[in-house]
Amino acid sequence: MYIIIIGCGRVGAQLSQLLQKEGHNIVVVDQKKSAFDRLGKRFNGLTIGGDGSDLAILKEAGIEKADALVVVTDSDKSNIMIAQIGQKIFKVPKAIARIYEPDLAEVYRGFGLNIISGTMLIAARIRDHIIESHLSSYLTESGSLGVLDIPVSSKLEGKKVGEVNVPGEFLVVTLRKNDHPVIPSLDSILEKGSFILGVVRIKSLRQVKKKLGVE
Repeated sequence: MYIIIIGCGRVGAQLSQLLQKEGHNIVVVDQKKSAFDRLGKRFNGLTIGGDGSDLAILKEAGIEKADALVVVTDSDKSNIMIAQIGQKIFKVPKAIARIYEPDLAEVYRGFGLNIISGTMLIAARIRDHIIESHLSSYLTESGSLGVLDIPVSSKLEGKKVGEVNVPGEFLVVTLRKNDHPVIPSLDSILEKGSFILGVVRIKSLRQVKKKLGVE
């Protein structure tokens, strides 16, 4: 994919490095050329010094052929504006903006933008470390869904995946044994020594944990 990232702070730099390792073509734009130092010597994508809201800069970055535009500057207003430019004017298939005010996330989503709130994600990750070792609650921005990664208990051993799923509340998506993940069918049998990776509705967490035999 051809991906343009506006903003080369810590998030922008790490995202650029990650996507490049996966084989994508990356262009990074930042007003401060010194910010590109964060990318490291191994980064071989294109860097452009300039204002990401400037149409000429966006065209230089190749926005007319971009598959995705990610805007992660330190300004919510700039991030939303640039993402809208990419989406509305240049018809970029995926326009993603990071904002700092999670309360405004739903408002901006109403404009059809993909919104990531760093505040919400960080808060969810901290919560995960404090409250629940088996649960990752940052699957969705609203925190309504989480991921449970748990060992197959004696209570579940021998049961079928279909017997463990709870419609609308919990869904097994992967079984893992000896570091070998597989996508199960409803008839897959839960074996001792295996681990379940499933999506859970946070509001139903207590009931689901009780059914799964998780403390």
